[in-house]
Amino acid sequence: MELDGKTILVTGCSGIGAATARLAAVYGARVFVCGLEAGMCASLADEIGGSWYAGDLCDMHHAERAVAQCISELGPVDGLFNVAGASGRTAGDGPLHLIPDDGWEQTLNMNLLPMFYVTRPVIRRMIPRGAGSIVHLSSVSAYSPEPKNFATHAYAAAKGALISLTKAMAAYYAASGIRVNAIAPGVTRTPMSLRAQSDEKILAQLKTKQPLAGSLIDPDDVARMALFLLSDSARFVTGQIIGVDAGWEVS
Repeated sequence: MELDGKTILVTGCSGIGAATARLAAVYGARVFVCGLEAGMCASLADEIGGSWYAGDLCDMHHAERAVAQCISELGPVDGLFNVAGASGRTAGDGPLHLIPDDGWEQTLNMNLLPMFYVTRPVIRRMIPRGAGSIVHLSSVSAYSPEPKNFATHAYAAAKGALISLTKAMAAYYAASGIRVNAIAPGVTRTPMSLRAQSDEKILAQLKTKQPLAGSLIDPDDVARMALFLLSDSARFVTGQIIGVDAGWEVS
């Protein structure tokens, strides 16, 4: 993959975000990570020789400071991977008729505001340069629902919004040389999926629901797709929603 010397900004310092940051550094990218916990951000950045910022990316001021610091320390952003987000189960996300008002709002905010507040200053700087790649992390649950164990409707709505936004952005910014794509993973082995990792019924279901993996997907498999889309190897790829779901959608 052609990433040598590119500045890649990744939101999120665990799971898929951490896997992508590590792999991007292996391929020669300058990597900037940002997330909530300073210790995790600093540890990851030190491991990969990158830079970091800690703050709540649901706050516009933190997001804009993160982008500004990335540019100051590593140069203009060539690629942005929007990973930051979270499950809303603890806030009450579930079937729509059971979701409390604050659970709906919190789930959408956690999964949409970081993307909006980070992408806006990044893309404003990409336009005059006439180049850039943005990848959003969606979910297979946005278009291939599973009602027994994964009925989180606010989360599905937020991830579905990212798919719509990906298409709209790709159409608008193509003339500026900016590509926008999304990845829709299946159930992946990350801190957000701890419930699934410890539930024997879900693990049994995943044997046939994600037959290529027979279990949860490894974060590195999602990271490799992200880096392909961020690299020049995908220079003519835009507006695509690419499932990395081990067969979920077709099973």
